[in-house]
Amino acid sequence: MSTCMLKKEDVQRKWYVIDAANRPLGRLAVEVARLLMGKHRPDYTPHVDCGDHVIVLNAAKVALTGRKLEQKVYRYHTGWVGGLKEIGYKTLMVKEPEKAVKLAVAGMLPKNSIGRQSLTRLRVFAREQHRHTAQKPKPISVA
Repeated sequence: MSTCMLKKEDVQRKWYVIDAANRPLGRLAVEVARLLMGKHRPDYTPHVDCGDHVIVLNAAKVALTGRKLEQKVYRYHTGWVGGLKEIGYKTLMVKEPEKAVKLAVAGMLPKNSIGRQSLTRLRVFAREQHRHTAQKPKPISVA
């Protein structure tokens, strides 16, 4: 029996929707990253981008366990001298909850071109409505 090695042209992508309300951010990000990479598929091929499209709803209602809401900090550098910026997750969850979820998922994807391509198939919405009903996404319940 030979191993199935998928080609880029043979990938058939599906659409999934996940409700993030009252789910821990890290556990949600693991499941979303697994769907984006395609590791849930029986024909998963590591060197081919074979993941699916994922829509995350209710990003504003995602849970951070423990004292992470007060202690966790997102840091980035502008590129200028002394340009280290910090944003606490308390303000990030109020201003841009979509960015908090996207950053958590991006941290769990591979740091290469396949990981960057996978991240483009992630759509995060702070509320319950989304604009991708024409794609008929299947709801997934994260355990």
